[in-house]
Amino acid sequence: MLDKEETIEKKKVGIGAVTALTIFAIVLVVLGIVLVMRMIGKENLAMAVAGTGTEETETDIGEEDEGLKENQILYHDQIYTLNSDLITILIMGIDKETVKTVGGQSWSAEDADEFGGGQADALFLALINPHDKNVYVIAINRNSMVDVDVFDKDGNYQGVFTKQVALQHGYGDGREESCLRQVKTVSRMFHNIPIHAYASISMDAIPELNDALGGITVEVLDDIIYPEYDMDLHQGDIVTLMGEKAYWYVRLRNENVFNSNELRLQRQKQYLTTFAAEVKNQAAADIRTAVKLYQTVQKYMVTDIDLNSFTYLATEALDYAFDVENLYSLQGEVVQGNLFEEFYIDDDALQELIVKLFYEPEENSPN
Repeated sequence: MLDKEETIEKKKVGIGAVTALTIFAIVLVVLGIVLVMRMIGKENLAMAVAGTGTEETETDIGEEDEGLKENQILYHDQIYTLNSDLITILIMGIDKETVKTVGGQSWSAEDADEFGGGQADALFLALINPHDKNVYVIAINRNSMVDVDVFDKDGNYQGVFTKQVALQHGYGDGREESCLRQVKTVSRMFHNIPIHAYASISMDAIPELNDALGGITVEVLDDIIYPEYDMDLHQGDIVTLMGEKAYWYVRLRNENVFNSNELRLQRQKQYLTTFAAEVKNQAAADIRTAVKLYQTVQKYMVTDIDLNSFTYLATEALDYAFDVENLYSLQGEVVQGNLFEEFYIDDDALQELIVKLFYEPEENSPN
């Protein structure tokens, strides 16, 4: 027979063992759920090619060659194959204020209705490459002159016109319809490269996201002096952006300076890189950081990335490299149009960039 103390001790050990097993089981279940969500999320992203046109589904890069296989191109006498494991996401920063004012010029009431979906003031293509464990980002000049699908204020299709790429989002409902039209246009300008998902985020989200990380510290790239917005930043200053200052840092541009959008684009690239690095650092210490940011941005965002896909991306990205060397801008020429600046893309440079980031050379290629 066990005495009372031995019985109590046995019960303590038993309860402790059961508690430990229960916690262990819960951890296994949670890990299992995360793994399943990652698998489902990966499959969802791989299958859902959003917004690509039905009339044009193949890229037109390179030379024609009857011996090419599916997803292969011949470029400068070298055979390349499309990286089918690459995940491409179009990120749109939407500024509703551009409905009323663009580049210092006011739109009429009719124009405001026409662009009622809000313009894509910032456009980035994010590429997640599992082959080299890198995240690449291509910054797209909002004034890039491309084929845009134009609709009237009643939603009637008017045809394809050469316009600034940022306008495409405005020809829609400001939600899924606008996003899909923007995705289609960007895919078309990138020679029909598939885009797997999109995230349209209101620029109003920046202060809250910024402050959720405790602020973002940057070296100011150019003078941003706007007393009406409490902005008095000078090139070379080291500042920690908080609240509205973060918003104005990526939003404001000197409209009296030629090619001012390119200067602002450099600030946006800088902020994005610094923000992403801070997210990665904090998420590595506590994965709840990523979940917190996702919950924060949800009310400002329109996306086709579901929770499964987000879980996959958030956990996968922790092992990936992303720094300033992985940021690219489109090459081209800025000219002053009748009203606004127009950016004409260097298509040869664009094709070279597409081949570099989206394709991989075949080992048995002629070269």
